Amino acid sequence: MKMKYIHLLFMVAIFLVSCDDAQKAEKEISKIDVNLQVERFDVLLANAKLSNIPSIQKDFPFLFPKEIDSSWIERFNSPLQKQIFEEAQEKFNDFSGYEEDIRHLFQHIKYYDKAFKIPQVITAADYVDYRNKLVLEADLLIINLINYLGDNHEFYQNIPRYFAENMKPSQIIPDVAESYAKRFVYQNQRKTFLDEIIYYGKLLYFKDVMIPEYSDEDKIGYSTEDLKWAKENEAQIWSYFVEKELLFSTDNKLLSRFTVPAPFSKFYLELDNESPPRLGQYIGWLIVRAYAERTNADVMTIMTTESDEIFNKSKYKPKR
Repeated sequence: MKMKYIHLLFMVAIFLVSCDDAQKAEKEISKIDVNLQVERFDVLLANAKLSNIPSIQKDFPFLFPKEIDSSWIERFNSPLQKQIFEEAQEKFNDFSGYEEDIRHLFQHIKYYDKAFKIPQVITAADYVDYRNKLVLEADLLIINLINYLGDNHEFYQNIPRYFAENMKPSQIIPDVAESYAKRFVYQNQRKTFLDEIIYYGKLLYFKDVMIPEYSDEDKIGYSTEDLKWAKENEAQIWSYFVEKELLFSTDNKLLSRFTVPAPFSKFYLELDNESPPRLGQYIGWLIVRAYAERTNADVMTIMTTESDEIFNKSKYKPKR
């Protein structure tokens, strides 16, 4: 009993030190200067007349075809494009809150990567593309607002529900953070199921550090019920992975069952329909979190640490 008490005190002490360190880091992060002004290309184009287009094209050549022909003009004047502009304006008339959250994200990235260069950030209103909701290339970030109108929007009626559920404003910043996480993450191999879930765990842990104000639900794209189910069944999920010898399997079918967007995870059991999707990602997240807590490694080091080292040193054990 005495040893358990000492262990509890030790864990409380570690927690208090970690909280103090996190608070100090956040104070330093808040002082970092980030010069950011989101350019509302969607608003500019929505209010433009055809005679203004050459001037706009000169400022944003990468958002136009090389030649503005009759088909482009027809699309620009179409009722659908006008509705797209209107929907973006109605939902995101005031983008200042998102701009502040993007600035906050960039402050965090710059704190951990001094060489980080603030990109040009542009909002657009284009056709729905649920697989490519935003574009991050070099020093350019383009956010297509039409992919974030809300999960029940009429534009999404023919999109699989498990994609539409995350096409909402609260996913803009987590999606931006994930795009940057993919720039920093590295593993020599992604051959086994364990490699794969730790890869996704790194992406999610990056969000823990870079957008700490966001909920776990927003970071992973779960509903409150999904996250509750995952937490309550963590031990059973892990037991299944271990007992079925999935961790070191190279079976690609495991990815579609447990890591990619889907209606639910596939254990091939009666409970499948009750389960949230991407539970492999969730477990990978817990493993990376456990590693971070045990080693105190900084996020950028973790992003390039090999999966076997993360797994072995995490000493991950599910909560029961």
